[in-house]
Amino acid sequence: MGRRARSRYGRALGALALGAALCATSALGGRASAASPPAESGAPKPYAYAEDDTTVEGTASTTNAGLLEPGRTYRSSIGEGGKLYFRLALDATSNAYVSATAVPGPGAAVSYADGVKVSVQDDNGRRCSSSAAAHFGASESPRPLAAWASREIGPTKYSCQTAGTYYVVVERVDPSGSSASSSRSPGDWDLELGYVSEPALRKAASTKAPEAWNSASPGPLQGDARTRAGGAGFATAAPLGEGVWKDGISPGQTLFYKVPVDWGQQLYAGAELGSSTGGDGFVGTALVVSLYNPARGYVDDVGCGYDGGQRAAVLDPLPPVAYGNRYALNDRTSAMRFAGSYYLAVHLAAQVAGKFGDGPLGLTLRVRVEGAAHAGPDYAGRADPRDVFDAAAGAAATEVSGGTAAGGAGGAGDRATGSGAAGDPHMKAVAAGGLGTGTALVLVLAVWTAVARRRARGWAAAGDAATPGPSAARPVLPRDHEAPRGR
Repeated sequence: MGRRARSRYGRALGALALGAALCATSALGGRASAASPPAESGAPKPYAYAEDDTTVEGTASTTNAGLLEPGRTYRSSIGEGGKLYFRLALDATSNAYVSATAVPGPGAAVSYADGVKVSVQDDNGRRCSSSAAAHFGASESPRPLAAWASREIGPTKYSCQTAGTYYVVVERVDPSGSSASSSRSPGDWDLELGYVSEPALRKAASTKAPEAWNSASPGPLQGDARTRAGGAGFATAAPLGEGVWKDGISPGQTLFYKVPVDWGQQLYAGAELGSSTGGDGFVGTALVVSLYNPARGYVDDVGCGYDGGQRAAVLDPLPPVAYGNRYALNDRTSAMRFAGSYYLAVHLAAQVAGKFGDGPLGLTLRVRVEGAAHAGPDYAGRADPRDVFDAAAGAAATEVSGGTAAGGAGGAGDRATGSGAAGDPHMKAVAAGGLGTGTALVLVLAVWTAVARRRARGWAAAGDAATPGPSAARPVLPRDHEAPRGR
């Protein structure tokens, strides 16, 4: 009887060990799935907002405008022809940058001139900076669209130079015209608002923009592309290092990537849409590549048509990142004023589905970062969010996510083998899952051994205390310790 009890107890512990192993393996499967590229087909994922977004209602008047705080992101919505107000409390030294990302609903009808506009105004209604609207343009395809505005302090600025209450004005540019409404309707667009604060410099610097920089396009990067699944919003943008990357993109989808660019470095980027295996026709502006700076400020974009053959959209050369770029008259140069993560938003027009199917089509990204990084400006305080202008933080995130691609510098794992746990998110998931499985099994085996020894001592003591003879029986373990029996 004692032998049977021990066998049952052993089976119970064995089941526990197996269960732990299966749970760890299941967890591994979950992590691997999270790191895997998106499915090969299906509707594009909705826009991914930051997990810590705070909901704020825009108002039709400044009187009850909700307060925005630096370093945070917010969710709101705007109706057709809407004009919404939000409030800022600014000091007399920091620069404030506010962005608004408009997100039309799935299948929304948009025209060339539809878009979103942002401005910052003082309490007398004066604009603190020029503001340009962001439009959907020739693609006429609904997608996340970001615009920005600022309040800047400096010797070249004449308005909005004092501390006080300021207002962010977000307008939906709609040629058809419509009155603003405070309640949601099917035609509303969601909004994601961002507010970045930049500290003043310790000492005054030159107010002249750099004039000489290399505007020639380098040769395209070569080599095999590595897979990197793009994110569905700024908050989930996939980090890219220098190199060649590949992904899949479906009609109507927008993929987000981010590239760390330090002070003094130049960014070159472009996207190539792969050839189709079927379909026929032509879409005028099928692929749109947009670039945004670390404050989600618009820098530049480029588009290309598609007729089923491979097509490339490459951004024109951009100046090296420099604090002085803000004094340039050219908007795209002025926007290259911060170090940090620059965002690439790649959109495939919804109209492509009607001629070449639901996809996805192959997408290749070529990213180059040239120039030696140097020390940044001597800020008198810290930015908010804290690491928004820190390219090193972005580079660290890129290394954790897989280093650089073909043609890039890569980590040790990439240089040695072109893959490996150090540079591949899938291998990291395997490694993490393996560690979890091993830890669980070691723990269960340790408990098993300790209990077995304690039971052995108990049986020995029971044998000494019992009357000798064939009728002496070992203690029987309670039935609730038995392993489940097979059926």
